[in-house]
Amino acid sequence: MSRERATALLVDFDGVLRRWDPAVAAGVEREYGLTEGVLSEIAMSWGLLQPVLTGQVSHAQWMTSVAEALTPSVGAERARAAVGKWQRYRGEVDPEVLGFVRQVREAGVRVGLGTNATDQLDADLATLGLTDEFDAVVNSSVVGVNKPAKEYFQAACEALETPPSRVLFVDDEDRAVAGARVAGLSAHRWTGPNDLRYLRAALAY
Repeated sequence: MSRERATALLVDFDGVLRRWDPAVAAGVEREYGLTEGVLSEIAMSWGLLQPVLTGQVSHAQWMTSVAEALTPSVGAERARAAVGKWQRYRGEVDPEVLGFVRQVREAGVRVGLGTNATDQLDADLATLGLTDEFDAVVNSSVVGVNKPAKEYFQAACEALETPPSRVLFVDDEDRAVAGARVAGLSAHRWTGPNDLRYLRAALAY
């Protein structure tokens, strides 16, 4: 039995639409005498990350925790300065993916941004010029649950006003893709802009 054709698209933010240049963090770490990779390692540790992705703590509190973890190695003042400089960089938009999102919407397909994010998301979208690019923004810290939970995808489909069987989800993480499929969505594991040809065909616009 073939699936219904998707009439809405749910696209991940980090790793799909937004890219991060690793040289930025590496430069901050060198400047402040930090071990290479330590900023991301601490920030992405699940004990610090999960609360901020589900809205239990703010982005600012999360970064304070990262600075506190760095303090024993470089001191409180340098730790705060390093984290502050690192956070000033908010990533870059992939122009090919943004162009695809715009084309899809022009063709009448509803497009949502589906992301595990913090309360910084709205500011980031404004900084990157993306505020008006989506029909819905589904932020885990607002929903209170993060991908790959079924409840997250249920909330996303409600925001898109589209049943799960009609939503195509795109993400660069296997766990999120698997979670979306469990929730009844079509899902594609993103590997790069070469995937856009497949996505256009799947949406048939």
